[in-house]
Amino acid sequence: MSYTPRLKNFYREEVVQKLMKEFNYSSIMQVPRLVKVVVNQGLGDATQDKKVVDVAIEEITLITGQRAVPTKARKSESNFKLREFMPIGAKVTMRGDQMFEFVDRLISVALPRVRDFKGINPKSFDGRGNYSMGITEQIIFPELNIDKVNKINGMDVTFVTTANTDKEAFALLKELGLPFRK
Repeated sequence: MSYTPRLKNFYREEVVQKLMKEFNYSSIMQVPRLVKVVVNQGLGDATQDKKVVDVAIEEITLITGQRAVPTKARKSESNFKLREFMPIGAKVTMRGDQMFEFVDRLISVALPRVRDFKGINPKSFDGRGNYSMGITEQIIFPELNIDKVNKINGMDVTFVTTANTDKEAFALLKELGLPFRK
């Protein structure tokens, strides 16, 4: 017996049917689906201290359950004391079951822990059916021990879908349970 994430089953059994009715798709293959989720953390302090990137990689690895990789600068910028190929952040790209597990934990555990949470911004779509949101504090994730966190950093979470329009992507993410602001 194999394990499938709760959100993946919910998508297959309920979300697909609702979206087929809402947008009058003729085939199940036309229904938009979540392809990948990218968690990215840019670190401005990395130019002074190299250990900041290592700490960020460990934190994102704990949060997502998948090994993070360092992101490197594309070109040198003397105003920021930045050299080409210098590590300045960390990122993870999740697909499949790992992605569904992360999205489920984000919706049900992490987002309710945000102070004064009124929902996420429904206007952060890119015009091609992808959605990006920012998280101001990484300590909303219960996987991190607050006592061991040295510095509070934010991160970006991007949801990449197969939707052709923002309206379809919004309907998909809303049905999956993302708490959009009214």
